[in-house]
Amino acid sequence: MAAKTKPQASAKPGNEFLSAEQAANRYGVHRASIYRWAKEGDFPAPIKLGPNVTRWALADLEAWEQSQREAC
Repeated sequence: MAAKTKPQASAKPGNEFLSAEQAANRYGVHRASIYRWAKEGDFPAPIKLGPNVTRWALADLEAWEQSQREAC
């Protein structure tokens, strides 16, 4: 009998991804702003995980936040 594995309940640290809505909530802006910032190059690029799945790596967002703090 094959051992059953449990699906991973949460991402491993360093592998978390946020949706556009989650990223927008993080910065208090509209979802469209996240896409606009990424298109303008002022924000980390999204990662396509599938045909209808676009996410932002949390590590990329945290690095961007740090660069914004240092720029002030």
